[in-house]
Amino acid sequence: MLLVNGSPHRNGNTFTALSEVAKALDEEGIASEIVPIDNRPVQGCIGCYKCKEIGICVFHDEAYLTLREKLAEADGIIIGSPVYFGGPAGSLCALLDRLFYSSGQLAQYKPVASVVVCRRGGATATFDRLNKYFTILNMPVVPSQYWNSVHGRNPGEALQDAEGLQTMRTLAHNMAWMLRNLRNSNTPTETEERIHTNFIR
Repeated sequence: MLLVNGSPHRNGNTFTALSEVAKALDEEGIASEIVPIDNRPVQGCIGCYKCKEIGICVFHDEAYLTLREKLAEADGIIIGSPVYFGGPAGSLCALLDRLFYSSGQLAQYKPVASVVVCRRGGATATFDRLNKYFTILNMPVVPSQYWNSVHGRNPGEALQDAEGLQTMRTLAHNMAWMLRNLRNSNTPTETEERIHTNFIR
């Protein structure tokens, strides 16, 4: 199971939330790895579409290559982000734009969820933004008992959010349930050639 820490702070509250997920996954017998993107500069997508020709993004930065490799190997994915100005961390979105556009075939039909951490507000908007990646790529979105959000500003404050941490554990148990059930079923196949319509014609 791939857990992406989309915060520039390796050991901040996003890490705390994902760690709670990881502990509950471990109880279910599911190995997981938290992969940080840290605070390295991340190249955004430039819309060159070369990835559609060569199958990989032309920018081979370490964060992209690492996540692409882990995505290919993972049975499921959880992506965590802090809330910045009512949305996900910009570096995370820059990375996900490139990763999912160039390598979406590696993600299809894998169960997925997002986790967000905020001081006070913006959690649901961030949650919605991240989930858009998943619903475009035929990825089953795993639910929990509430929106997957934890509150805390300074490192360690997320540990005081009892409901948020319980939501993380519930998410992990639901992810384990979905993984077990998907292992016993056939992956859907596309029955039609994909249609791409431009609205001006």
